[in-house]
Amino acid sequence: MSKFKDLCGSARQKLAGAGKFIKEKTAPVTGAIGKGAKCVGTAVGKFYEKTGLSKVIRPASLDKRKARSGWMFVLPFVIGMLFLYLPVILDSLWFSLATISSVKGGGLTMSFAGLKHYQDALLTDPSFSQKLLEGIKQLIFDVPAIVIFSLFIAVILNQKMLGRAAFRAIFFVPVIIATGLMDSINIEDTLSDHMGSGNGISTGAQENATGQIISAMDIAVLFENMKIGNEIVVYVTGLVNDIYNIINRSGVQMLIFLAGLQSISPAIYEACMIEGATAWETFWKITFPMISPMILVNAIYTIIDSFTSSSNVVMTYITSKTSTDMGELATAMSWIYFLAIMLIIGIFVAIASAFIFYQKRD
Repeated sequence: MSKFKDLCGSARQKLAGAGKFIKEKTAPVTGAIGKGAKCVGTAVGKFYEKTGLSKVIRPASLDKRKARSGWMFVLPFVIGMLFLYLPVILDSLWFSLATISSVKGGGLTMSFAGLKHYQDALLTDPSFSQKLLEGIKQLIFDVPAIVIFSLFIAVILNQKMLGRAAFRAIFFVPVIIATGLMDSINIEDTLSDHMGSGNGISTGAQENATGQIISAMDIAVLFENMKIGNEIVVYVTGLVNDIYNIINRSGVQMLIFLAGLQSISPAIYEACMIEGATAWETFWKITFPMISPMILVNAIYTIIDSFTSSSNVVMTYITSKTSTDMGELATAMSWIYFLAIMLIIGIFVAIASAFIFYQKRD
């Protein structure tokens, strides 16, 4: 046993000596390799800095990774927009600038007509300009009402109370009812027609005299000591009588406002309470500025959503013109209305951007 231990010890000593010998002999080589690798790394780094490749190869920051994730999230929509909607949009633009005529023996031919259909829509058609102004006026009056109402409801539903989740679901139910198949069922519902016919309970969605919730005379009596003009009385009366449609069109905006309200840190409100700020001051100096980006988003969403509203007088009129000729005039009217709405959105964003508060997060 002792001989085996001595043999193992001598073998270990020989191996250690051999390793030391190899290390001493290869030290100049390994040193040269290390210096060469360091020089190559330095040269490559300088090359990247001069050519700008360091910005590309350098790991992306957190903001860039978030932006990349955002683009990946909207990538399906972008692909659908480029390959499905964009060709249709370009065809629509071409139809508005062309005249379509039938050919003997069958078939159609298209010839460039310039701005003829646009001139006919604005100068020749007796009703389009009037409907366009009426639709824009309705849009300007409806958007503030919907945004203010949805903000009011969101602030209430953000409070701690019993059954808060149920109330949130109740206010979002009209959004589900007002879409797709449910909307068609609601339109053809004879019970709703009966309820608004004067023989039953009014839903507030009808515009006839028997279906109105209040009249202008009621508002005039309420405001008689405030010296308010008749135009404001008529506007408030119309909003109250149109409360059914306002609720139907406020569900998505309410959810966006709720998300914005819940993103505000409770520590800010605690600091306001410690400083003795009232609820009114807290809303206008903390809550309102913090959710101002959501106000901008909801306003733009409401404007765009008005295109699909059944009460949109412009779209209703344009739809009635699709059977005229080959639909070139209706297509031109659609582009005029689209450009008018885009102009309104651009003006609104330019004005509102000066008052929007964006919280900086480190």
